[in-house]
Amino acid sequence: MDFLNRLQSEKKRFAYFGKGSEFAVIFFKNLLLTILSLGLYYPWAKVERLKYHYQSTELDKSRFAFHGTGKEVFRGFIKVYIFFFIVYVFLIYAVFSNNATTIGIALGSFYLLTLFLIPFAIHGAMRYRTSRSSWKGIYFKYLGDRMELFWKCLIGMLLTIFTLGIYAPWFIIDIRKYIFSHLRFGNLSFDFKGEGSTLFWINLKFVFLFYLTLGIYSFWYYKELWTFYADNTEITQNGKKVNFSLNMKAGDVFELVVVNFLLILFTLGIATPWVIARTHKFMFRFLQIEEGLDTNSIKQVKYDNYDNAAGDDFLDFLDLDLI
Repeated sequence: MDFLNRLQSEKKRFAYFGKGSEFAVIFFKNLLLTILSLGLYYPWAKVERLKYHYQSTELDKSRFAFHGTGKEVFRGFIKVYIFFFIVYVFLIYAVFSNNATTIGIALGSFYLLTLFLIPFAIHGAMRYRTSRSSWKGIYFKYLGDRMELFWKCLIGMLLTIFTLGIYAPWFIIDIRKYIFSHLRFGNLSFDFKGEGSTLFWINLKFVFLFYLTLGIYSFWYYKELWTFYADNTEITQNGKKVNFSLNMKAGDVFELVVVNFLLILFTLGIATPWVIARTHKFMFRFLQIEEGLDTNSIKQVKYDNYDNAAGDDFLDFLDLDLI
């Protein structure tokens, strides 16, 4: 029995089994159909891409699954498209009016609306993506409050502006802590324990050392940044906390970045799907969950059947990542 308990709670390693050749078929087919449909095929392309990456990712000999549909993403896509269409029509009208006041109001409204909608988009994206993500048939769930996140984001944005960007690391960590503290997987809960001061120091070192080393320090920077995010992420199971860890070296980052750059450069971008696949494989090769997590004791709790993908599409439009 002790042997079984130790076996169940040993380190859990991730693995990515996607292949560049397989993903290339999906990538170029979706690219062609999206172009031919003037962008309308994008929702189905996005879902196919996500499903491939999820089902290619393994933890403890079980694959992840994404259950979203192109129809759900399309409904959200249309909402986002209509919003930005109206805003852009107003901007175009303001430009052709040749009125400085009208142009100022239009630009101000565009940026303010975008900033105010970001926290709502994050909330909606987290609810949708988690409700459609599972492992071993157990679903993720996001329990955050929309207005609570909005006020947290608004205060953080204002402090970042008033401090000329100095507060940005604390703002980023504050939002990350909020999201993770409201994230669930079955009966597991998550937390993020990193501090804004640590992220500030990591970024400050990068600013100074990047120029002194002619950019060479970038490999150490990304190694330190990714390790910081992984090592400060916790899972709580039955009151016991278990940490993630990312055991990579600067040399590993160098190999990833340089090879990816050369592949893109010498193939004029054709190698993009291979670069994406090898980047996923790289990150999951070093990511693991430390000893203490019993995956056989994870149980499903109430499922959140949330099918509004508008927030997810909005973040895509702004090219913002969830976490």
